[in-house]
Amino acid sequence: MKAMYALMAVLVLGTLAALGAQSDGLRGVLAIGVPYLALVLFVGGLAYRVVKWARVPVPFRVPSTCGQQRSLAWIKPSRLDNPHDLVGVLGRMALEVLVFRSLFRNTSAELGPVAAQADVGHGGEPEPYQGPRLAYGATKWLWAAGLAFHYSMLVVLLRHLRFFTEPVPWPVSSLAALDGFLQVGVPTAYVTSALLLAAVTYLLLRRLVMAPVRYISLCADYFPLLLILGIGTTGVLLRHFVRTDIVAVKELALSLVSFQPTVPAGIGSLFYVHLFLVCVLFAYFPWSKL
Repeated sequence: MKAMYALMAVLVLGTLAALGAQSDGLRGVLAIGVPYLALVLFVGGLAYRVVKWARVPVPFRVPSTCGQQRSLAWIKPSRLDNPHDLVGVLGRMALEVLVFRSLFRNTSAELGPVAAQADVGHGGEPEPYQGPRLAYGATKWLWAAGLAFHYSMLVVLLRHLRFFTEPVPWPVSSLAALDGFLQVGVPTAYVTSALLLAAVTYLLLRRLVMAPVRYISLCADYFPLLLILGIGTTGVLLRHFVRTDIVAVKELALSLVSFQPTVPAGIGSLFYVHLFLVCVLFAYFPWSKL
């Protein structure tokens, strides 16, 4: 039911944007007012959260480490798990931020099927014992999906800079060419678009299928996944299946970044749905669990 509520919220948002795109007045609100409002909420929300965190008193430093601390000269310390210098701190931070090191090393613990085990009784003789067996397993699929999702999202955001710049910087055009190196279809299908949808779908299905994860999941966990899935789906539809005036879209984007907003004619309703969902994600981000 929590997932259904989140799905209904995303569908309602998309429907409202589609209906608003049918009106000239509301089309201007969707194309100009909503993006500016989302930007203010995003920047203001991030600033508020940072200031709020900075003002929280921290009377004691309690670092969370799991390695050997630096002590005697003949005891080898763990430079990454328990850093004692700047190089170790930077190395640990880089591995956490760039490759999700903690998630890669994470393991899952589950109770397996009932199995017969020998137990020693009071008389010293082994006694049969029937009970579940604790099994540890890897969670590499979760790590791979999380890494693929975040890097795909980063590349997609960087690729969209071509709509906000004229001329397009060569790093952006080179990244787009590298992303579409398979050259499948016309226009070219991007690898990160497929990876993004696949990773989000896996993360969503994981919450729906795995009982322990589903038990602790709330609407706030399903909503951003479904929202990003809606953004990715509408983006793929706009690029490959629904005719879109790219020149008009770029004209709108350039007018927004130059603070001289105009609403060009010829932009379809699906684009406004895509834009509205993106704005909702930006506005929702600083105030959510994300």
